[in-house]
Amino acid sequence: MEVVLKLLWAFLVGGALCVIAQILIDKTKLTPARILVGFVVAGVILGAVGVYKPFAEFAGAGATTPLSGFGYLISKGVREAVDRQGLLGAFTGGLAAAAGGTAAALCFGLLASAICRGGKPRG
Repeated sequence: MEVVLKLLWAFLVGGALCVIAQILIDKTKLTPARILVGFVVAGVILGAVGVYKPFAEFAGAGATTPLSGFGYLISKGVREAVDRQGLLGAFTGGLAAAAGGTAAALCFGLLASAICRGGKPRG
């Protein structure tokens, strides 16, 4: 039952973040790209002040999968790298923390482009 509850919370929190983004798209003049950047920046800021970590522990993938989770990952990586390497970590920590997910996205995108036919649809 505990696993089902965790899945439910992840679904609800992730869905709520998507609803917020959709409302911003529908009700403001902000472009989707600016909204996405806003989500990343919000994740960085909330991660830097220590608010996003308890939120991510509570919501699981519902908080770490959206772009705000990417921002949190970057802030967490920078904080850890600065603790280990000093000022140099401020420049390398975010890249190192996000490298695995970025590499996976590139590899899966390349694989999908190799499997699927691109270009204009037939018909």
